[in-house]
Amino acid sequence: MPCITLARHAMATRFEVALHGDDPVHLRAAGEQALDEIERLENRLSLYRPQSELADVNRRAAREAVKITPSLFELLEHSRRLSGETGGAFDITIAPLVECWGFMQGRGQLPDPRNLSDARSLVGMHLLELDKAHSTVRFRRQGVMLDLGAIGKGYAVQQASELLREAGVSSALLHGGTSSVYAIGHPPEADAWLVAIENHADPKLPPVAAIPLRDGSLSVSAVWGKSFSAGGKNYGHVIDPRTGEPTSVALLAAVVLPSATEADALSTALLTLGRAGIDTICRVRPEARVLVLFEKEGRLCHEARGLKVSD
Repeated sequence: MPCITLARHAMATRFEVALHGDDPVHLRAAGEQALDEIERLENRLSLYRPQSELADVNRRAAREAVKITPSLFELLEHSRRLSGETGGAFDITIAPLVECWGFMQGRGQLPDPRNLSDARSLVGMHLLELDKAHSTVRFRRQGVMLDLGAIGKGYAVQQASELLREAGVSSALLHGGTSSVYAIGHPPEADAWLVAIENHADPKLPPVAAIPLRDGSLSVSAVWGKSFSAGGKNYGHVIDPRTGEPTSVALLAAVVLPSATEADALSTALLTLGRAGIDTICRVRPEARVLVLFEKEGRLCHEARGLKVSD
């Protein structure tokens, strides 16, 4: 059975799709359409693109109610529900804290305590007014800013995967930077797609886990990536919205769910909550399979539910 592999750079990462089927021309067309959708969503939802719909909201919503597209309104409503379900560990109003810690500029820095206090006062879903009847969004304070970085990639993967299904694709794997993955069906030679979670904390070690995926999604959130060191301490780019500080209770969190959108958001929340958050995630999504990698007394440890971890 032919296999078509396509790739494109978007959302500051590499998206790749592998498709199996009998018609290579149809597979290529479907794959290109899926990648086009990811680029379209980046143009609409990126915090960093001045002409995006999200950037327009951030510019205007503190002054007036801004009418937005139904799909963005639905995503903001979904984000508000997820924030409530995770006790605020996931929060799309995180942008002022990301900026305060210097990660919006890509370098990272220790913030001035007064600036940090000001940024914390601008974070919280209670500062977001959503009017469903008019499909508008408004901020309760000047300086509030939305950042969909913890859900946008999963949302894009989900939307692109739905286009593949609509095109009749029955076997495909789509991923964004290997951190957001969606599997349609299974490859011809196996019962499921096997996705490895690499151990970036110690590249000499084997993968943390190899996750079988079939008609579902895996999202991995980790502290490595953007980070900086100061005063002998390392600060990662994932910030706890509740404290205003970079999270430090876990190194990596993985969530498997049917929805790539929810897996993306909830893996971020689980990384923020650490292993104590496993019960929370599994309570709000009983079908979830989860993994947390953390450090204890200088050793790498893990706790998982529904996932088999490598020894």
